[in-house]
Amino acid sequence: MRFFMHVVTDRCAMKPLCSLDRLSVERFDTPAILKKLASSSRQLAELKGMAASMPNQGILISSLGLQEAKNSSEIENIVTTHDELFQNDVLADEAPNPAAKEVLRYRQALRLGFDLVRQTGLITNNHIIAIQAELEENHAGFRKLPGTALKNNHNETIYTPPQNSAEIVALMSELERFINDSGHFAADPLIKMALIHHQFESIHPFYDGNGRTGRIINVLYLVKERLLDVPVLYLSSHIVRSKAHYYRLLQSVRDHDVWEEWVLYMLDAVEQTAGQTIATIRDIKTALFDYKHRIRASHKFYSQDLINHLFMHPYTKIDFLQRDLKVSRLTATKYLDILTEAGFVGKKKAGRYNYYINHTLVNILLKPSS
Repeated sequence: MRFFMHVVTDRCAMKPLCSLDRLSVERFDTPAILKKLASSSRQLAELKGMAASMPNQGILISSLGLQEAKNSSEIENIVTTHDELFQNDVLADEAPNPAAKEVLRYRQALRLGFDLVRQTGLITNNHIIAIQAELEENHAGFRKLPGTALKNNHNETIYTPPQNSAEIVALMSELERFINDSGHFAADPLIKMALIHHQFESIHPFYDGNGRTGRIINVLYLVKERLLDVPVLYLSSHIVRSKAHYYRLLQSVRDHDVWEEWVLYMLDAVEQTAGQTIATIRDIKTALFDYKHRIRASHKFYSQDLINHLFMHPYTKIDFLQRDLKVSRLTATKYLDILTEAGFVGKKKAGRYNYYINHTLVNILLKPSS
């Protein structure tokens, strides 16, 4: 069930969709919001520090990005198991799984967006279009045809987004300015992230992929605002657990102008998700150093690149290790078989191909959120 709402603002009551900078910044200076903003900001700062303590932050982008890809896609009813997802990461050429392939495109789109933000310091409409194109494997761009209507489980139309292509472009141009020009709305970036997410989902600018694109924009905005160095805070797991409440609040903003409730929900999502991610990174870091010390003590082929590889891929294969370590296929096979015998990875066969599982990493990623 997908709900996307009209935005009703202080000076835009009864109008279908208005610019976010017409909202009053002061309305978010409530005791409840300020208290939640303080606690969520502390957790986010701790997460930034914890991520920075990792020897290779690319490990987090890869492994946590896979988890986010699964959760974000699940919100859109694109469901796959962890085993299918991890398998498809290594065996896609031999036995592709359509749902897992679609989920993996999310991680690719996230990486693309992160690269663009690092290069430019901006999140432009061209960037957003490129992210959605990576997700959907098309170049349709913003909607040009009317007819999009969003319905509930009873097939009742609950919201009709902007239908005119010129209006969509104008609204997205306003949103682009809101994202990149801090002078237009001098609120805390976490509050702005909540408003940006609602506005983007309300504009619903694409034929498909709006929800997933919007959730990627969330974390990229935190990177842009330097609240994070790398995109590791993913709110999709929180949204999955509170999906009905998430959609109810989206609609309540349209119906009853309850922006404060929406902001509180998003701040709470940041706080809870940051806390869970801190625990996950701590577990990954502990396991990584354990592997590092034990492999270095017992095997002459130890290298930091090998350790990074084992934690970059929950499931790996000979070709991946050969590529990352720049060794021969025979050498890569030998390394993985020795690591299997020593219990660092498990070996499985799929058809004519072998793949290798870092069970320690997989168990960390599969640990239920509290």
